[in-house]
Amino acid sequence: MSQLPDTSGLLILPRLRIQNANAISSPLTHGFPAMSAFVGLMWALQRKLAPEVASGLRLHSVGVICHDHDEQVTEDGYTRAFRLTRNPVDKDGTTAAIVEEGRIHLDITLVFGVEGDLVNEADAERAALAKQIADVVAQLRVAGGSVLPPARLGRWSQPQLLPVPEDPSDRGAWFRALRRRWLPGYALVCRDDLLPSAAAASDSGANAVEAWLKLSRLNWSPPAEADPKTGKYEWQPDRKPGWIVPIPVGYGVLAEYPAGAVANARDPSVPFRFVESLYSIGQWIGPHRLQSFRELLWYADHDPSSGLYRVRNDYAPVASVN
Repeated sequence: MSQLPDTSGLLILPRLRIQNANAISSPLTHGFPAMSAFVGLMWALQRKLAPEVASGLRLHSVGVICHDHDEQVTEDGYTRAFRLTRNPVDKDGTTAAIVEEGRIHLDITLVFGVEGDLVNEADAERAALAKQIADVVAQLRVAGGSVLPPARLGRWSQPQLLPVPEDPSDRGAWFRALRRRWLPGYALVCRDDLLPSAAAASDSGANAVEAWLKLSRLNWSPPAEADPKTGKYEWQPDRKPGWIVPIPVGYGVLAEYPAGAVANARDPSVPFRFVESLYSIGQWIGPHRLQSFRELLWYADHDPSSGLYRVRNDYAPVASVN
């Protein structure tokens, strides 16, 4: 298991408006793009940077603060359905098949953990570099969505490239001032640690899947004894340790084949692996509850020997998800 790389600076892109991002984060979850999509954006951005910038600035992690969202769904009581587009008819005039697509509009702040010599440049050079990188992001897809022009221009809506203070005492005050700018909003962090505790708390000895389902839904249960005044059992919702949500965190290998053994592979010169989604538990928390920028950032981790390719976050102790 890897750890968050050394971080000498933060690249902050505040208040990005994203239109029609992918709301279907996995075969089992929806409502917000998967964090792997934002890690993919980070890698795409790194490749798009000018050579002189890419050599002096390496992006290795990313955090997301969501300020507003509008999932494109219709509601009928407890039933929700995605608003789907009408595809053109086939060449013979028949109706084309509909491929279900989930879309969501987002207002988010992206925070990238960076490393490199350009972080130590003067304020004017760092401001110009942050603006240059923001212009590159505006040309990319963010979780499949398009970046719209900012709704407002102000001091705190400008992109920033900030060095992390070396003194721990200065770092704490610096981050406390920084996180206030991200309010109102919610940051997504990983809570792998909740799965073993939820399984252990189950009377039936639930496995990881049952514990994940229990944390993903609203559970009602009766008390052990009836109310002495009414003689009735008043069912109550089970309390959770916050705004808990099911999230996909990467992929696990199902089967692997040597190079060239699978037809129509994208690159027949490399070995091929079939994978399935890995799931864990996330939590939305206010940015003011973060004690360090390290608790916000997500980074990629892979272990080819065990077949795990996933994203991690250091907000809580990491436990296995499979």
